[in-house]
Order: sequence, then structure tokens, then C-alpha cells
Amino acid sequence: MNFQERKKKILAAINDFGSLSVFELSEKLAMSPATIRRDLHDIASEGLLMRTHGGAMKIEGLVLTSFTAKAGNNEENKEKIAQLAAEYVTDNDIIFLDCGSTVFKMCRYLKKRKGIKVITNSLPVMAELIDTPSISLNLIGGEIDKSRKAVHGHKAIEHINGYHAHKAFIGIDGISAQNGLTSHSEHESSITSAFIKNASQVFVLCDSSKIGKDSHIKVAGLSQLKGLFTDHNLDASRKKELTDKGLAVVIAE
Repeated sequence: MNFQERKKKILAAINDFGSLSVFELSEKLAMSPATIRRDLHDIASEGLLMRTHGGAMKIEGLVLTSFTAKAGNNEENKEKIAQLAAEYVTDNDIIFLDCGSTVFKMCRYLKKRKGIKVITNSLPVMAELIDTPSISLNLIGGEIDKSRKAVHGHKAIEHINGYHAHKAFIGIDGISAQNGLTSHSEHESSITSAFIKNASQVFVLCDSSKIGKDSHIKVAGLSQLKGLFTDHNLDASRKKELTDKGLAVVIAE
């Protein structure tokens, strides 16, 4: 049985019972405790459940389908992009993290940093980092979007406007040399705009499939960005269009 098959069984069991210990999962699913522990760590890093002492529990009240599906797309490239982006975070940084699935993957690498403060509207980010003593967390307040597991709305924007971060790490629906950053969601675009407004440096994380594509809501120009992290599949002509506009494009190999 491969990891994806085990993951489905573990998530189904956690969803049915709410919470289970490693040994209960081992007995129910006929897997070794060592395998269960390893899989729980990996599944929790995807924001699909919350680790507890000795086991795991489901994230109450959140609809997992949308985030799970999105997190599963282009998984290997997203992991490399997230790892690269995390290298740009230094000890004692104050950072904004949005609710993008690639941004979420930064969490496991941020745990190595000391004294950083994370301000986020993402519930999976909060769940993943809440037990990390070296990281201070600030969850943005506002209306919960259950499908995105994120906080949006006017109150959330007011919250963000009350803070300043050294760096913001954001996902985006589309980016092009012609139209800059674009989004298909007014809720998410307004949050993204607030992050950009209140950060000294702004970094975009997106896989190469989104580069050169435009959505209908304009979010920001390329001049407002410090850099773009993407994967090695980026077409050379697309990269040149962006770099000619002055944007630093960093490839995760």
C-alpha cells in the first residue's frame, strides 16, 4: 500500500472518530505504529489533520475537500518552491503568510527558524505551527471561508492594516508581464492587496502553469514585488518577459 492509499484510509478513520491514537489507528488499519507516525506527520504538514500527543484529530468544522484537492496539484514542484521561499526567511522576521496551498508548504521549513512572528489568515498554517515554540502566531480575525479554510472580509483587512511585516509570502491565480498579479476572487484579492500594502518585501509563490495567465481582478503591479518563486518548467520567454520588467524570478530546481 503506497502513501496516498494509506492517507485516504487514515483520513477516513480520523473523520469517522474525530480523534485516534497511533495505536488505535495501527489496530484499525493493520499498519505498524512507525508507519502511522510517519504518515501522520506528512498528512499534518498538508493541513489535513492536527497532530495530538500520541495521535491525531480532525480539524473541526472545516471542509477539507477544496484545500485537499488544491494541495494535491503539482505537488512536487510546490514543495520545492515552498522550500526555496522559506530560505528567504531569517530569524526574528515578521512575515505575512496567505492561505495558498504552496505558501502552506513553507511551514515545515519555517520550524527551523527562531524568533519569527507569523501573521496569517490561514487556518491550516495556524494548525501546523501552533505547537512550534520558536514561532509567534497572530491569526487574522474576520469571517471564516470554510471552503478555503481562511479568514476574509473587511474585519480581516482592518486587522492586517494594523500590522507591518518585513516580508509577505503570497499565492496568486495569475501573473503576467502585461497585467501583473491577478485573481478570480474578490475576497482573496482584497486580502492579498492588504498584505502587499503592509509588507516591506513581497514574494509570490506559484507554479509555472500560472505564469502568463490573467484572471479578471487586478491585484498589484510587478513593481510592488521583491521576487517570484516558481518551478523549472517555466518557459524561457515567459521568464524573460518578467525579468525585463525588473522582477527577480527564482527557479526551484
